[in-house]
Amino acid sequence: MAVHTSQLFSITPGSTEPIYRQLVEQVRRLVAGGQMAPGDELPSVRDVASSLAVNPMTVSKAYGLLETEGLLARRRGLGMLVAERPRSSRSQAERAALLRPTLERAAREARELELDPDTVLDLFTHLLKEAS
Repeated sequence: MAVHTSQLFSITPGSTEPIYRQLVEQVRRLVAGGQMAPGDELPSVRDVASSLAVNPMTVSKAYGLLETEGLLARRRGLGMLVAERPRSSRSQAERAALLRPTLERAAREARELELDPDTVLDLFTHLLKEAS
């Protein structure tokens, strides 16, 4: 099943994190969280680059790193697919580590907004329950 780029990726152009790393982390989270399953087809390099207005080499670099890591597999005539491996192949600690950069950014923003930890935790707890 192919996934549409607009539903799959978003980038933060002004971020200190390079765009290819943003894409890598997003794919890792999608696979670890089960939103993408083994055999799911990723959009082509050209489609992602066009949709996000980035250089195709940036997308290619991200896909290449994920292929080297074993998370993606290249299939002749089909493009990149999520590699066949059990969903449980990542431990909870590994999945939590994927969330850490996002939480670090949120914590930094909370400090900049001078919000107290209890307010931030209450909001995060509410958001977690909302998504369920």
